[in-house]
Amino acid sequence: MSSPSQTSRRRKRPQSVSHVDAKEAVDLATAQSENVFLFVPNLIGYTRIILAAFSLHFMSYHPIYCTVTYSVSCLLDAVDGKVARARGETSKFGAVLDMVTDRCTTSCLLCYLAIAYPTWAILFQFLIALDFSSHYMHMYSSVATGSASHKKVTSDVSRILWLYYNDARTLFLVCAGNELFFVALYVAKWTSTPVPVDLSWVPYFGHLLATLTYAEAVAGLSAPVCILKNIINVVQLWKASKILVGVDLAERAEARKKKIMEEKE
Repeated sequence: MSSPSQTSRRRKRPQSVSHVDAKEAVDLATAQSENVFLFVPNLIGYTRIILAAFSLHFMSYHPIYCTVTYSVSCLLDAVDGKVARARGETSKFGAVLDMVTDRCTTSCLLCYLAIAYPTWAILFQFLIALDFSSHYMHMYSSVATGSASHKKVTSDVSRILWLYYNDARTLFLVCAGNELFFVALYVAKWTSTPVPVDLSWVPYFGHLLATLTYAEAVAGLSAPVCILKNIINVVQLWKASKILVGVDLAERAEARKKKIMEEKE
């Protein structure tokens, strides 16, 4: 007989919204009783992909077009979720499409930065690996625990992730600041106009700040946000790893219990 605490823990575990096998899901999508592919927020998602593709096309030879298309693609990320909730068109496909677009777009820019700044290539490669692994593990742990969304993180699991995902302003500012840092590094390779302020008097760093460009200044201001974003990625990776290990332990304990009961029978 289960103890009250065990029963309470089981009740707190979120259940999956649906239990549909792969073949049934494919048949439902083919029948198209409701075309999720054409939900307005998903159309915004496709627009983001197209803009990101244009930015990649222009990246190596036209920094203005690249920066504009890349920035608009990123800013639309703050729109699709609001549209989905306002129209009642939230979907698992849209959530995954949004995440995959974010990861791929940022990674493509980081690949270019690894070429533009060869000395720091290993750092950009690390950031790509951390970003993908963190979000993949987090998404998988959400599925394994039956969560309806990867953004449904409770404060008792992680206060940092709870604040990050449940405060729309924090989520936007951190993501925007992170992207701004990378875009500023990209623009810095194409401009040499210094900031019209004499900073040569600053102790120790005066000789560096004397030739500081606008893009470099923006990169310097947004760098702390980028650092914060990657600290969050590390926390997310660690928490997701612990959740998956916990699920493994729970399943192994359940399997042993089942085996003991079968042996008694």
